Amino acid sequence: MSDWDPGPAWLFCPADRTDRYPKALAAADVVILDLEDAVAPDRKAAARDAVRAAASSSAWDPQRTVLRVNAASSPEHAADLDLVRETGTRRVMLAKSESVAEVEAVPAEVVVLVETPRGLQSVDAIAAAANVIAVFWGADDLVAGLGGQSSRHVDGSYRDIARHARSRALIAAKASGRIALDAVHMDIPDLDGLTAECLDAVAIGFDATVAIHPSQIGAIRSAYAPTAAAVDWARRLLDHVGAARGVTTFEGRMVDGPIYAQAERILRRSARA
Repeated sequence: MSDWDPGPAWLFCPADRTDRYPKALAAADVVILDLEDAVAPDRKAAARDAVRAAASSSAWDPQRTVLRVNAASSPEHAADLDLVRETGTRRVMLAKSESVAEVEAVPAEVVVLVETPRGLQSVDAIAAAANVIAVFWGADDLVAGLGGQSSRHVDGSYRDIARHARSRALIAAKASGRIALDAVHMDIPDLDGLTAECLDAVAIGFDATVAIHPSQIGAIRSAYAPTAAAVDWARRLLDHVGAARGVTTFEGRMVDGPIYAQAERILRRSARA
């Protein structure tokens, strides 16, 4: 299991636009250079060349860079994996992850992207694969694979099938001790909606949210950073109980193991922020 512990704000960057990579790296905790959806079919080879050049430059940060490769079913997949080997890329996001065999064939640590019906059906086994470090889910490809048209209601909230997929991905990630990544918010100007989604993600245990535009980074970071009041409560609680972590009361509320774990998580998020 990887001990990698990046921050909560991840950002996609088209792999054929590596001129944007330094700015993306300055803004986000992790940059995902995207060889898949962000690159037109006739630009795939050029995108790999751009990644080769970036990987040999002084701006390259292997610790905070993830390379999203095309799905195992894609004719581009083999060339993408050759690029991973050539550049010594440490971490790869596998688009449309559908099986343990596909994941284990990637010569790097893998962020699995579960975004197809078959991938969701197998998410528990996929998340448990030895080289997996994180689980990321996608709503729109999943719904398209189901024959649907929209993953969200008119008000921006997820439809039930997307909520189900989100829950499945989160539980699979945590059951195997992986980083859990929440899906992108496609409505870029809707920062209020993004903030609400991130606050919900924090509340249920996601570790990070992935952005598609730099303007979303601030909202993600703010939502994942615990409030001063929450940090103060966590410190006072843990000081109050000390090493005695049995059931007791604190400020009129019963507290026990799960509450102590929540307090510790708040302090870890605060330190990271």
